[in-house]
Amino acid sequence: MSAAYAGNPREGALRQEIVQIGRMMYEGGFLCGYEGNLSVRLGDDRILVTPSGLHKGLLRPEQLLLVDPAGQVLGYPTEPRRGLRPTSELPMHLEAYRQRPDVRAVVHAHPPITVALSIAGIPMDTPLLPEVIVLLGMIPMAPYALSSSSEGAVAIRDLIGGHDAIILQRHGTLTVGTSLTQAFMRLETVEQNARIHFMLAQLGAGGPLQGNELRKLLQMRRAMGLEREGEAADFRRRWGISPDDTGD
Repeated sequence: MSAAYAGNPREGALRQEIVQIGRMMYEGGFLCGYEGNLSVRLGDDRILVTPSGLHKGLLRPEQLLLVDPAGQVLGYPTEPRRGLRPTSELPMHLEAYRQRPDVRAVVHAHPPITVALSIAGIPMDTPLLPEVIVLLGMIPMAPYALSSSSEGAVAIRDLIGGHDAIILQRHGTLTVGTSLTQAFMRLETVEQNARIHFMLAQLGAGGPLQGNELRKLLQMRRAMGLEREGEAADFRRRWGISPDDTGD
């Protein structure tokens, strides 16, 4: 750990974790160039966030910035951070934190298969994979919004309260979690789900889980404490089944 954070070991550890996950996102093909951004809460009044204009696979811990819930930078205590500014997608991160007190970390990426399917207009909320249903529930698609603008916050506003993963049409994904690692793993799950959707489209085969099979998975998700508010109604409206049903 850097001596600069010796008095705050948690901050130092989170800086290292953002750097590590940024590298994993790049190596996993979830972003390239200047794409993507990550943030994590350090407390109710401090958020650690990646800067704009830097490659997320090459970040250094001292380049990360501290902001308040309004997005204002909380000083530049070390020289290497002078001149850096928070990611332009910060409004989207702040919206997630405002609406979800349980969220401790936010990850925004540009996974290519997910983006391609969103451009093709292929929804990825079809219940195909048991692990996706249990871990993420339904994955909605937010309407197109201009990237690097406040439009991103508006696009997710009606979705983030009931979902841990959102597809941003023509743009990428937003995943949240109680930790950076959890938010990153949810990103992996979204792209794997998109990959399976893509392969099935090529094969011209496959269909959703239905009836008792789907209900049992939703009940498992609820038992694990992962169900979001309003989710049961969403599944009933979209697929005609919910964890509250008694059976076929």
